[in-house]
Amino acid sequence: MAAKLSGVWVREEDIVCLAGYIKKRLGSASTTDRGANTMGKLMDKTKTTFWKLSMKGLPRGPHVTRYYLYQHLQMLGPSLPLKQGDVLTISDSDMLRKMMGIAPTSLVRADYPEYNLLALDLPDESFDFVISDMVIEHLEGDPQKAFDETLRVLRPGGIAIHTSAFIYRFHPAPGDFWRFSPDALRLLAGRFTTVLDCGGWGNFKATCLLRTSLRYVPLPQAKWHPLHRIAMDNDPEWPIVTWVVAQK
Repeated sequence: MAAKLSGVWVREEDIVCLAGYIKKRLGSASTTDRGANTMGKLMDKTKTTFWKLSMKGLPRGPHVTRYYLYQHLQMLGPSLPLKQGDVLTISDSDMLRKMMGIAPTSLVRADYPEYNLLALDLPDESFDFVISDMVIEHLEGDPQKAFDETLRVLRPGGIAIHTSAFIYRFHPAPGDFWRFSPDALRLLAGRFTTVLDCGGWGNFKATCLLRTSLRYVPLPQAKWHPLHRIAMDNDPEWPIVTWVVAQK
């Protein structure tokens, strides 16, 4: 989809980047410049309204940082060497289990602050799956300890699934301490027997989208839609989110 501006055809996904840049520049002006701030808010509201109208009536998927990630892991799920077993989810990560089609024989939810992935108060070799979704960047301590704890509580042949962030805004919940490239996650999983899958998703246009109020809006599944194309475009030089799936 494209729009004609001053006689030149411009793609809407490029408008997203341009609008985000203009908003940033306007927002960086002096706080006394109320006119610039008002214009920035108006542009943001207009842009958001345009995109929401363009998605009206279309089936939706997750928001931008989860769209490709969940689709990729959902497709990976059926090929895992295990399909069911005792599951440990870390801090509200059960949605990822469901997306991957993992059937729990039992399910333990180890939510923060009652549980700490750096020192789990759980027996050795007691789970077939350990799943954390956007958790490990918030760990206030050595992330290698978290991977070692995951390894400890897994049974032989058990599977760990961790997702995280790399080129991503600061988001304390309650703290924000780490960023992980795919290489970093593969390194942290080095004591596992096999890394079944490791990668990342992102692109420059998506980083622009993250600077707008569309950040948490569920995106359309229609392949022709510019926001869908942004969500599915993957440039290995711009990983926004990352993941690793490893077997003990």
